Amino acid sequence: MADAALFAGPALRRLRKREGLTQSAMAGRLAISPSYLNLLERNQRPLSARVVVQVAEQFDFDPRNLREDETIGGIDGLARRMADERFADLGIDRDELAEFLSAAPHAAAAFARLYDNAAPADRRDDPARAARREIERWRNHFADLDTAAETLADELRLSRSDTYAALAERLRERHQLAIRILPREVLPEAVRRLDLHARQLQLNEMLGPASRTFQVAMQIAALEFRDDIASLGAGAQFGEEGARRLFERHLTAYAAAALVMPYGRFLRACDATGYDLPVLMRRFGVGFEALAHRLTTLQRVGQRGLPFFMGRIDRAGQFSKRYSGASGATFLEADASCPLWDVHRTFESAGEFVVQPIRVDGSGAAPSHWLTMARTVDGRAAADASARFAVVLGIEARLARDLAAARGVSLRESDATVTGPGCAACRVQGCIQRSLPPRGAALQFSAIEQGITPFRFSG
Repeated sequence: MADAALFAGPALRRLRKREGLTQSAMAGRLAISPSYLNLLERNQRPLSARVVVQVAEQFDFDPRNLREDETIGGIDGLARRMADERFADLGIDRDELAEFLSAAPHAAAAFARLYDNAAPADRRDDPARAARREIERWRNHFADLDTAAETLADELRLSRSDTYAALAERLRERHQLAIRILPREVLPEAVRRLDLHARQLQLNEMLGPASRTFQVAMQIAALEFRDDIASLGAGAQFGEEGARRLFERHLTAYAAAALVMPYGRFLRACDATGYDLPVLMRRFGVGFEALAHRLTTLQRVGQRGLPFFMGRIDRAGQFSKRYSGASGATFLEADASCPLWDVHRTFESAGEFVVQPIRVDGSGAAPSHWLTMARTVDGRAAADASARFAVVLGIEARLARDLAAARGVSLRESDATVTGPGCAACRVQGCIQRSLPPRGAALQFSAIEQGITPFRFSG
């Protein structure tokens, strides 16, 4: 997939006005023609790398400021806010959002700030939401961590040896830490504990082989990438400590996944197998949840993977994890999932993959067409090992034709199951599975007729 071009006309125009220059004068400083500068300022041409370098050198300007849209999460961040049911009747699509963000980035940032600050008290960022907002601002791709983890994986030759053994040896040689497997009753509420006094990494016996490997990778990431993780956490400027700690925990898991599934080798395996999920799980010795996380992160410049989203849902349809990555899946922002989504059926067939094409409608925006793949995962080894969740991966159907999971599945939009963004945010009429009326809708009643759906509404 091609990398996104840099359109930064408004920022370039403000810089010129700040310097008090005409277009001709600024074009001369940048060694380009005035007509080309005019096209750049009107966002009719992207900035080339040479122009970006010239801007930085001639005006002592930080080129990162050219990407003003990053402060609100780009188009995806704006789309997430516009997915609010209060805007459902406006039908704003991504093309319109892109135009708004391109033509008036400061106005878009002002809208985002106002929206975030004016959210109802129960929807304002708690620590978990604040951490996720920061993850989405980075589109769940942390290039420096990926590079550092890949370098370490190459050093340990993880592609040529048993990953668990190689990681255990790293702990022993580099950190003088032995691994000890303890009975569940000794670690009733933990899967991993670092005992520096005994120089041990202690693991709960209930962890399976893939989980043991991942927990050892987590400990190595916490020890060896500590400074990089702390720097990213400090740069996020969270208002409270809990959000920073959650964000750093995510980064530690990110680095562990990047160590066990090194970027280049993992992406090549994805391409070679058609993103065959069972094959990738077996080849890299990981569980489905770790694999799903990793598939949302493949956004390295010049070496991008397919843009997946990932969610984790409990039996009540509540999201406990959701990462849209570069997919643009704004319907994940709903408070609950749609009961017509077959992700819920995975609880009836634990461990089996459920593949379903869906057409998400009812939010007011243009319908979107996806292929989703879901299966159950068990909770962490603990006193109660019966905890179970459903993890779902999704990708736009137009990008899914060559996937292993799409074999034998119709990707025609007319054949997809129509779902919504959760009942409270969904305006699909006549749904017999509806449990709640949509927020803000005017309910309609009839004295002479009882409908097949419990709620009729307008607006």
